[in-house]
Amino acid sequence: MPTPSSEIIQLLSVFAIAFTAPTFKNMIVLTYGAILTPGRRTVAAALRVMGLEDSPDFGKYHRVLNRARWQPLLLSRLLLGLIILLCLAAGAPLTLAVDETLERRWGRKIKFKGFFRDPIRSTKKKVVHSPGLRWLCLSILVTVPWGRRPWALPFLTVLLLSPKTSAKLGKRHRTSVERAAQLISLVRRWHPEREIIIAADGGFAAVPLGQHCQRKRIKVTLVCRLRLDARLFEPPEPQPQGKRGPKPKKGARQPSLQQRLGNPNTLWTALEVNWYGGEKKEIEYCSGTSLWHRIGLAPLPIRWVMVRYQEKNKTKQAAFFCSCQTASAQQIIEWFVQRWNIEVTFEEVRAHLGFETQRQWSDKAIERTTPALLGLFSLVVLMALRLHPQELPCQTARWYPKQEATFCDALAAVRNRLWQLDNYFNSPDTADAILIPVHLFRALRHVALHPL
Repeated sequence: MPTPSSEIIQLLSVFAIAFTAPTFKNMIVLTYGAILTPGRRTVAAALRVMGLEDSPDFGKYHRVLNRARWQPLLLSRLLLGLIILLCLAAGAPLTLAVDETLERRWGRKIKFKGFFRDPIRSTKKKVVHSPGLRWLCLSILVTVPWGRRPWALPFLTVLLLSPKTSAKLGKRHRTSVERAAQLISLVRRWHPEREIIIAADGGFAAVPLGQHCQRKRIKVTLVCRLRLDARLFEPPEPQPQGKRGPKPKKGARQPSLQQRLGNPNTLWTALEVNWYGGEKKEIEYCSGTSLWHRIGLAPLPIRWVMVRYQEKNKTKQAAFFCSCQTASAQQIIEWFVQRWNIEVTFEEVRAHLGFETQRQWSDKAIERTTPALLGLFSLVVLMALRLHPQELPCQTARWYPKQEATFCDALAAVRNRLWQLDNYFNSPDTADAILIPVHLFRALRHVALHPL
């Protein structure tokens, strides 16, 4: 059995209040197993790497996911609080990224599956739809001492159903925008005193979401993409005293961003901003305030920013908006650029934590496993921070001079401490044989013979 250090035990003990004592004990075993096992993240694989393949009561570990009673929302709140405690300064704003990801799954027993647009396989010319489960993930962006870019640490993930699946299950259908509004309200209730910034992609560019963020009880700053053909208006002029009738909600129509882009009289300002990958980028921008209006909805006050820049000898354009009209253009651009880190997290979870390799079939296990794997990503990063607060050991080679640590290095550092490999070198380094414990030898043999 692995021997965790005191730093890891202290981190995991925070979550004990969300479980009963027996379930928490079994959950710890599954957590260690999910960290140590390569390939598929199934309960059976976790038990094998923990040396419990011959355990007669293996069913109790399956019941943690498909039957046991525990509190997922409380776990999300505890995980977010732990991230804030270890990674953010007191009173620092919470910069969150919200996005969807697709878990490709199929099978007659999976009730929640549907056909969704596959963002990885789709291109601008061809849209590919894949069967699976769609998840809405909320992550917090933090800086780590051994990385140049912010890391997106997931802490709250919920299932998104298609309209057809919702009707089939007899559930009220909620769009991704509606579910995002619910999650934002939840985080605001957990941390009422913190400033919160939400960075989202164009799929969340909706007037109702912006209005929800501007509500008095919420007061969240939303940064998102904006369509170049959005209907923008001036604020309404003061109503003459004594004039009867309803007061206008918007003023004269402004030129669209597409028209401003093609207008040679548009004033552009040069600016250097933090760009993707932690690099600096020279761009040009123009900005202003408007009322964004959609038919049937009240106008939304926004600050818009239009950007153009050179990439691969081509001029590219993009437009963003912020629900806070007093935010600067540079801050809006950099907030949105940081959103890309959640895409990196999704790829890392697929590559190193076996996302899409789960094989649970019960409804409750399906709803629990994927959010648990995404939360495990954040937990591994926190463990690595506690074990290596200043510098993380990186796997390098003569042909690969690694510039900064990645999640693969964080996972390797945690695995090394769980196996206590530093304590097993009882022979000289030049010896042909080194003594290792039997349970570690069995685990290594299993990984070598059955890597998937």
